Amino acid sequence: MDIKKLIGEMTLEEKAGLCSGADFWHTKTVERLGIPATMVSDGPHGLRKQDEKSDHLGVNDSIKAVCFPTACATASSFDRELLTSLGEALGEECQAENVSVILGPAVNIKRSPLCGRNFEYFSEDPYLAAQMAGSHIKGVQSKQVGTSLKHFLANNQEHRRMTSDSVIDERTLREIYLAAFEGAVESAKPWTVMCSYNKINGTYASENRRYLTDILREEWGFDGYVMSDWGAVNDRVAGAQAGLDLEMPSSGGINDAVLVEAVREGRLKEEVLDQAAARILTIADRYLKNRKSDTIWDKEAHHELARKMEGECAVLLKNQEILPLTDSNEVAFIGYFAAHPRYQGGGSSHINSTRVESAVEAARDKRVIYAQGYEIDSDRVNSTLLEEAVEAAKKVKTAVIFAGLPDSFESEGYDRAHMAMPECQNALIEGVAAVQPNTVVVLHNGSPVEMPWIDKVKGVLEAYLGGQAVGGAIVDILYGHVNPSGKLAETFPRKLEDNPSYLYYGGEKDVTEYREGVFVGYRYYDKKNMEVLFPFGYGLSYTTFEYSNMKADKLVMTDNDTVTVSLDVTNTGKVKGKEVVQIYVEAQESQAIRPVRELREFAKIELEPGETKTVSFTLGKRAFSYYHVGMKDWFAETGTYLIHAASSSRDLRQKIAVKVESTVKEPVVYNLNSIIGDILTDPDAADIIKPLLERYKKGSALGNSEGEAAKSAITQQMDDAMFQYMPLRQILSFAPQVSSFKEMQELVDRLNNKR
Repeated sequence: MDIKKLIGEMTLEEKAGLCSGADFWHTKTVERLGIPATMVSDGPHGLRKQDEKSDHLGVNDSIKAVCFPTACATASSFDRELLTSLGEALGEECQAENVSVILGPAVNIKRSPLCGRNFEYFSEDPYLAAQMAGSHIKGVQSKQVGTSLKHFLANNQEHRRMTSDSVIDERTLREIYLAAFEGAVESAKPWTVMCSYNKINGTYASENRRYLTDILREEWGFDGYVMSDWGAVNDRVAGAQAGLDLEMPSSGGINDAVLVEAVREGRLKEEVLDQAAARILTIADRYLKNRKSDTIWDKEAHHELARKMEGECAVLLKNQEILPLTDSNEVAFIGYFAAHPRYQGGGSSHINSTRVESAVEAARDKRVIYAQGYEIDSDRVNSTLLEEAVEAAKKVKTAVIFAGLPDSFESEGYDRAHMAMPECQNALIEGVAAVQPNTVVVLHNGSPVEMPWIDKVKGVLEAYLGGQAVGGAIVDILYGHVNPSGKLAETFPRKLEDNPSYLYYGGEKDVTEYREGVFVGYRYYDKKNMEVLFPFGYGLSYTTFEYSNMKADKLVMTDNDTVTVSLDVTNTGKVKGKEVVQIYVEAQESQAIRPVRELREFAKIELEPGETKTVSFTLGKRAFSYYHVGMKDWFAETGTYLIHAASSSRDLRQKIAVKVESTVKEPVVYNLNSIIGDILTDPDAADIIKPLLERYKKGSALGNSEGEAAKSAITQQMDDAMFQYMPLRQILSFAPQVSSFKEMQELVDRLNNKR
């Protein structure tokens, strides 16, 4: 379509109309100009297509579709190619169902285990989240279907999510919350971005020009359209001016009229509507030009893809020589989830699945007996079910308990109240483990749980919410047909109170302060050297891996250079397996308060027994940098950095030191309150003030104390420390005879001009 020509022929009312939905899922049509409607649909781990009469959260009228593993699971794969495969499958389904944009993926940071929507989010780490999202987006959009990266920005809780104000400092925003979106936008170029409900530092996301335009478009180069989350518009005119293009769902014409009135009254330039309409039509045209109406998607093939994916995602947390199981031994599958798995979360991403495969069903050819163990709709112990489970456990070689969180514990719309599993399930695990030493726990949950029974069982397998084929995938792993290779994309703390956001999460009424700053997840736990249940990046395998021979192509570099590091990884076990090699960077010294180390790269590799592969990573300035608020840019300080090759954030295998030399001078403005110690760290400034300091030391009363009492009161150590921390102005107080106010002002001018 000739978009410029069409906009020139549209009335003001038609332009305004294009900027809001026709209903819950469709954009508006302009019949007289031949502009058709296009459809958007919920995702991101399956297609939740409804007709325009369906409610936002309902599933009764959704088409049958395949539910793939949710983001909490797929992030644990650390596998970019796997996420691309997921995206390609979703893109095919969208083409078959005439959906132009699928809503997702979501890259909001897992600030707390309590967030009810954590199962839809990838990670506590922004780099990992951006990489997973970028791969997902590339897969979907390779089928000429758009994605909507969400929820932009700082939407990290469900509690009061439509009015809550996320109060966050600039450095934290840049390093943690913006970074996840930045990486995905720049690498994968999503067709659309969805703004969130909440405010950021006092301004609603839907009308926040700083983020929707200044950063998203002008800094990152986003060229698609911004849509609102459903009902996230507060002030439609302010939103349009800020860069919100499409309001969803329909406002019933109310906000269309508001936009028209604002233009006619001169409060809104018509060019703003022209631009929004052009963005919306550009994306619609891109989809329509590449429409493949004859696409047929294979539901069974996608089910098998979901099973394969979950096999790559599940994380083996504990294995004391109990897994894999053998077919010859009788096993008890215990727990409601063994026959009725919880494989997805509640809310707008809920898929009307084509079918659901349970572990009991998948193990029908094996020697397995089943006991329900607990009720799913109650937290109380059912003594009859518990006794039946205990008796079943006594009869077999191994008991496998399928436990986790029921739908009522975590969902879109509200946050969890605690990090515990239902009491009836904890009691079941304790009761079975008391009579059966060979007990394994399989967990179905969307975020971390406390494990008071962890020392009483021999194995723990984290399935997360693994999609509709989760039962088959878990049986594949339990019996060794698939070697687990998932790694935790989030830290499992021992208890909720250990979480860095614990004191402030949820906030006070509509204000939520992110006081932990950049210390989110492992960045906090590692800085505190705090014991955790399971660290970020952790996951076991049925084989073992050895890291060796780490090298770098340079040991000294500037911040404009890149460094390539390589290492050898060997499978030292007896079965084929996959290892996730994680690269962390640690600043040896820094003027900024920084995490101990941060994930900067990763790769997943597959190795046969005894095989060795060399894996390489290239790191640039960003890998060594923190966000310098004064410079409004990323800053890599001059200094030595350790580059770690690791199997988790706590399992550091190899390291190499690289010296980085900054080509950027950190801006410093001196004044009379600048302390002497800081000035002396700048060689040029030190030369300027040296004559003054020599005069001061000779004339200072503090430096020339006489008598035993004075010397015992003012030690040399104290005198040196006071001197280091003394602002320039105090020279006039302690030794007025050595300088004057005028001379001090002239000195400050020379320091700032370096002459």
